[in-house]
Amino acid sequence: MAERNVAVIAGVGPGLGQALARRFAQGGFETVIAARSKDKLEKIAADIGDAGGAIHVVPTDVTDAGAVAKLFDAAEKIGPLGATVFNAGNMHSGPILEIDPKDFEDVWRVACYSGFLVGQAAARKMVPNKAGTLLFTGATASMRGGAPFVTFASAKAGLRSVAQSMARSLGPEGIHVAHVVIDGVIDTASIRAKMPDLAKRLDASDGFMQPADIAEVYFALHEQPKSAWSFEIDIRPGGENF
Repeated sequence: MAERNVAVIAGVGPGLGQALARRFAQGGFETVIAARSKDKLEKIAADIGDAGGAIHVVPTDVTDAGAVAKLFDAAEKIGPLGATVFNAGNMHSGPILEIDPKDFEDVWRVACYSGFLVGQAAARKMVPNKAGTLLFTGATASMRGGAPFVTFASAKAGLRSVAQSMARSLGPEGIHVAHVVIDGVIDTASIRAKMPDLAKRLDASDGFMQPADIAEVYFALHEQPKSAWSFEIDIRPGGENF
């Protein structure tokens, strides 16, 4: 049997990460899912089940360079690396005068620094084969900083710049790098539990973004022909004002 390509999804939890893992597995990839919690990853893997390609659980702290290197070494043992999605991030907000510098640094480490680590480690596996797709999850905050979101916006804007630099460096090596700006609220159980009033309004206006639909956009980016690569695409629900 021919060896199947591997997809690494870094930053997997219920919601978009799980939808991305499912979609790449359905696309025939051996899919490696990575996050800190082994228990959560195993639950997600069991929920996805046999979607077309096997799901491999590799617990990883993506802010640790050594752990990230081991993640991609493990992926390479399964097969050639065909796609990587960086989807890790953490949200923090607050008045500028009250933000703890440690919170600022922690958000940057998860949402930006770890994107560099994952992107670099993926590129080291892809460049020798002159092929592969590297996708980064962005947000509205990638493009503009809201008053209470200085920690999140600075990290997301930094990640966008990391992705741009990687696209310019790696494109000539045959690696497609793209950044997805998610300009809206993703429909997840945690959002519905924490913000029931917002969820009610978004349900009424068809304003939620569905994880499976977003995952289709990522997979379409992976499938773009080399003569027509996108670096950046922004997506939002149809009723969103922008």
